[in-house]
Amino acid sequence: MSVRRVALLTAGGFAPCLSSAVGGLIERYTELDPSIEIIAYQYGYHGLLTGTKIVVDDEGRKQAGILHRFGGSPIGNSRVKLTNAADCVKRGLVEEGENPLEVAAERLKADGVDVLHTIGGDDTNTTAADLAAYLHDNGYELTVVGLPKTIDNDVVPIKQSLGAWTAAEEAAGFAANVIGEHRSGPRMLIVHEVMGRHCGWLTAASAKEYRTWLDAQEWAPALGLTRERWDVHAVFLPELELDIDAEAARLRGVMDEIGNVNIFLSEGAGMNEIVQQLEAAGEEVPRDPFGHVKLDTINPGQWFAKQFAEKLGAEKVMVQKSGYYSRAAAANAEDLRLIKSMTDLAVECALRGEAGVIGHDEEDGDRLKAIAFPRIAGGKAFDVSVPWFGEILEGIGQPLVPAKPAAH
Repeated sequence: MSVRRVALLTAGGFAPCLSSAVGGLIERYTELDPSIEIIAYQYGYHGLLTGTKIVVDDEGRKQAGILHRFGGSPIGNSRVKLTNAADCVKRGLVEEGENPLEVAAERLKADGVDVLHTIGGDDTNTTAADLAAYLHDNGYELTVVGLPKTIDNDVVPIKQSLGAWTAAEEAAGFAANVIGEHRSGPRMLIVHEVMGRHCGWLTAASAKEYRTWLDAQEWAPALGLTRERWDVHAVFLPELELDIDAEAARLRGVMDEIGNVNIFLSEGAGMNEIVQQLEAAGEEVPRDPFGHVKLDTINPGQWFAKQFAEKLGAEKVMVQKSGYYSRAAAANAEDLRLIKSMTDLAVECALRGEAGVIGHDEEDGDRLKAIAFPRIAGGKAFDVSVPWFGEILEGIGQPLVPAKPAAH
């Protein structure tokens, strides 16, 4: 396959890898074949539909390495689902009666794109799969190669998504400052709400990073500075069964003994219960174009804080969310290495016409490869049986009770 022009886009929520991945792709194409033209659609599929793009010129190629030092996305993100025509019409991205997939395909044809790199989570890459299928069915062969971005680390069957390690490290640092508030009043309840709609990996990994930081500190118990007061006292995930009354009784004992309680909460924990409660009260639950509940509008942290505050006899309650702080951070060294390996392979696959999403395939011995789009799915559950997570719960005295599978 002869590649003359490559297009990049980043989509969905931010993760600490987007900027670096864009830089890495530009660098690799420039190293292998600087004659290949590169464009970047601004704001993801939004820019693809509207034709808003950046042409990466010689100056842009020289500056690509700078992107590794920053978070966010220099080319912009949005949440657009190409198969949700009604939403695209509502937002003015297509005209009434137009098929967004057709509009996107015609844009790619008009721009002479041979390879499209999508950098995003399962929604971004399943949308890319829809687009690739449409292009194929309509006689336009274009290679789509995706990169897996999500701080939730919940893409099936990919072992490790780009940006997730950094997000956990950043959330732990955020928690250290928030938990430093625990002596700002007697009987203090602190809820650290971590992103993770269906998967608790990020919350668990953040708790692990935070407790590793605790292990490295020196304490002054004679002056009231104790590890026990700074510790995590509960970790609530979608994958764990939660008996609120039983946990409240356990945590009440912690509150009585040391004067504060610190909870790490995955925003998806208890989501179904919250939604049912709101809908039963006649309230409309806002959803995004992909049908996901807009978690920032239902405030899981506040809901949990309300459930526990009275039961613990808390005099002061603080709820803090680390998500936006974590997700726009610059990639750490561990993620930068992973990004480099994935962007290099993405370019190799693109040049030989091999489509798919780059990742370590958990169903193929964790081999790094281009995984076929139809195999990509979201909502991969965190495996609460992994030893390191069991050690966390054992260390804080919380029982490990996996959630029962949802009834169908």
